[in-house]
Amino acid sequence: MNPFSSGTRLRDMIRAVRACKTAAEERAVIRKECAAIRAAVSENDQDYRHRNLAKLMFIHMLGYPTHFGQMECLKLIAAAGFPEKRIGYLGLMLLLDERQEVLMLVTNSLKQDLNHSNQYIVGLALCALGNICSAEMARDLAPEVERLLQFRDPNIRKKAALCSIRIIKKVPDLAENFINAAASLLKEKHHGALITGVQLCTDLCRVSEEALEYFRKKCTESMVKLLKEVVNSPYMPEYDIAGIADPFLHIRLLRFLRVLGQGDADASDLMNDILAQVATKSESNKNAGNAILYECVETIMSIEDNSGLRVLAINILGRFLSNRDNNIRYVALNMLMKAITVEGQAVQRHRATILECVKDNDASIRKRALELVYLLVNETNVMPLVKELIEFLEVSDQDFKGDLTAKICSIVEKFSPEKIWYIDQMLKVLSEAGNFVKDEVWHALIVVISNASDLHGYTVRSLYRVFQTSSEQESLVRVAVWCIGEYGEMLVNNVGMLDIEDPITVTGSDAVDIIEIAIKRHSSDLTTRAMCLIALLKLSGRFPSCSQRIREIIVQNKGSFLLELQQRSIEFSSIIEQHQNIRSTLVERMPVLDEATYSGKRAGSLSATGPTSNAASLNLPNGVAKPSAAPLVDLLDLSSDDVPAPSSSGGDFLQDLLGVDLSPAASLSGTGQAPKSGTDVLLDLLSIGSPPAQSSTSTADILSPSQDNTSVSSFQRISSPPSLSAQGSSPAQAAPMMDLLDGFSSSSPVAAEDNGLTYPSIVAFESSSLRINFDFSKAPGNPQTTLIQAKFSNLSPNVYTDFLFQAAVPKFLQLHLDPASGNTLPASVNGSIMQSLRVTNNQHGKKPLVMRIRIAYKVNGKDTLEEGQINNFPPDL
Repeated sequence: MNPFSSGTRLRDMIRAVRACKTAAEERAVIRKECAAIRAAVSENDQDYRHRNLAKLMFIHMLGYPTHFGQMECLKLIAAAGFPEKRIGYLGLMLLLDERQEVLMLVTNSLKQDLNHSNQYIVGLALCALGNICSAEMARDLAPEVERLLQFRDPNIRKKAALCSIRIIKKVPDLAENFINAAASLLKEKHHGALITGVQLCTDLCRVSEEALEYFRKKCTESMVKLLKEVVNSPYMPEYDIAGIADPFLHIRLLRFLRVLGQGDADASDLMNDILAQVATKSESNKNAGNAILYECVETIMSIEDNSGLRVLAINILGRFLSNRDNNIRYVALNMLMKAITVEGQAVQRHRATILECVKDNDASIRKRALELVYLLVNETNVMPLVKELIEFLEVSDQDFKGDLTAKICSIVEKFSPEKIWYIDQMLKVLSEAGNFVKDEVWHALIVVISNASDLHGYTVRSLYRVFQTSSEQESLVRVAVWCIGEYGEMLVNNVGMLDIEDPITVTGSDAVDIIEIAIKRHSSDLTTRAMCLIALLKLSGRFPSCSQRIREIIVQNKGSFLLELQQRSIEFSSIIEQHQNIRSTLVERMPVLDEATYSGKRAGSLSATGPTSNAASLNLPNGVAKPSAAPLVDLLDLSSDDVPAPSSSGGDFLQDLLGVDLSPAASLSGTGQAPKSGTDVLLDLLSIGSPPAQSSTSTADILSPSQDNTSVSSFQRISSPPSLSAQGSSPAQAAPMMDLLDGFSSSSPVAAEDNGLTYPSIVAFESSSLRINFDFSKAPGNPQTTLIQAKFSNLSPNVYTDFLFQAAVPKFLQLHLDPASGNTLPASVNGSIMQSLRVTNNQHGKKPLVMRIRIAYKVNGKDTLEEGQINNFPPDL
């Protein structure tokens, strides 16, 4: 006989496959066997059909295609005997899924088998339906499954309940048909049927409000009683696991009670006593007991408020943190993150244990514990917690330093009690992990330093000391270079000494040494070297005796392959050699950087699509509003991806000289400055105190002392903006300069169009439950920016809570959202929420405004989300 004929037994084929030494041999065996099975299928071989299907299932599990055997499954299912049906249904579940069109042919067979007199055949049909049921099959066969929930045999009732769970998940509309039958399963004595019945009721509550109300009223008390019986039941060998009676039933009942108690105070009161009993009686030294405790804790945290129970639950989680099992500690940390919002004080008691988890060997536990510590920090405990985290930062793995550094910086920035502490902690972080610090973090540090006038000397001396031991940390080097360039004379003269400082002796040459080390470091990037060149130029004015040495260092970069460094080197050496009369003015200290402006700009860069109220109020320590100055990102971020390339106008000179972004897009950030003309702003940036002359040539004279306008040097050509170079030009002709200077509007008598036009209000969005109206206005002289007042009205009879409006715009637009007037929207248009938006159109006159919106709110505790697009803005906005 052919060894691979259709009569070959399954075990012989398995032996032949296992005897193969190579994949090619295995493929050859499978190919021959499949050929034999195809021949048997084409000959309609009924004697060996079940054997062929069994072999096909094995071939399928090896990963080979078996689609040609699908119809054989249907033929076996249609057979009369139990053995044939068993193989047929097994093949159906293994070889097919609900997406196969062939499955439509089996619905009638399933219906007949669900009504079969043999309960084992009924069980086969229920198993198959529970595994591959589609929505169409669910609708057709739901009545049969519902009837079988009352079947005499508990095993059939159990399988029918599992099949019902699949049906209501596929077609939630059928849930109401199963409510009464599912409720009857809660009285089962057979644990298998009872567990599936509880699970069915739980899933019914999740998909149907009607079912939830029914079970909450009718079954809460009986479920509490049932759980009490299970907890106090004597030893039952049949259901015992590690000395605990049926932990699976424990867990199912706790999950059901969680669903029933959530949002209902009366139901929660009924289960308080039994939850306390489960929490105290379950054994925590056994894995099954820990599973019950975890579910009990989750139920306690989900039902309505009972502070005593919640403290007990959090103490259980605290014990979990001391467990040797990493999985138990991880789930405990996860649950504590949820619990901290409702019972923060109780979680604080376990702070020491949580901090130990930050130092755990397991990376997942370290990361989750760090996130929890971040949530634990407040104004009262920030100092000890940051101290612990920085000590751990010194010994932590390189893979973990990035996350740890980001969290420490965020904590210090958010909760710092005073500026000196903020600066000290940030210097510690920079010295340990400066290469992991993001740009916006050291930008913010420089903003704080510039505002702390009484700490300038202390800070620059601290940076000088730290630099000696941590010069390989890039972010630290940048901050040190910036501070030495700005406050170098304070470093040398020991200005502003504090009682906590030790005396230090530094010469001007020592300060230059620091910059030289930084610029010659092999690993220094373009931004750091450019900042070093600026610092050297400033030190040449602070320490004239070192000017020649500084010039020699700067000249070394004239041949740099990096155009940025080459240009700076040429310009700065020219200033030192030929333009000493303006050097002292050029190298004056930067104006105080405005914390509020920087915070707003930083928040806008983080999220231009949502409300910026939280980010805009970034808690830079003891922030005091100062006269506005250019934001730090424009002054320092020489490599920022989101800053457009500068135009080729004369404003490039300022950008190259001072690192200031003067591109037209910079005017979009909106710094809230007082209106100034372009010349005023230019003189402010250069710290030139004298008022500008009426003629724009005076600015060119300041920048270029040569009076020979016919032979202008290359430096003079760079330093004289085209808009200012024409002789006798009026101030109105300097108007283009306003666009170069980061959002300043002009109140000077320029020939600007009158933007005091009125625009019609529009209904921006309207649904059956919500209406949004937009009112528009424009500030005179700024046609690109549109101010929008949004009004939200609730058209439904339900109050909306946690109301949140978000918007997104294309790249050519910039959007800023102010905080809304509230987050609760009264029903039936009895009140409204107001919110202001500011949109700046870079393509004004070329492209119209367009906006995508998303509104989220809660109705009776249920989250609701609405989305839409606004295209009906008035023209010319």
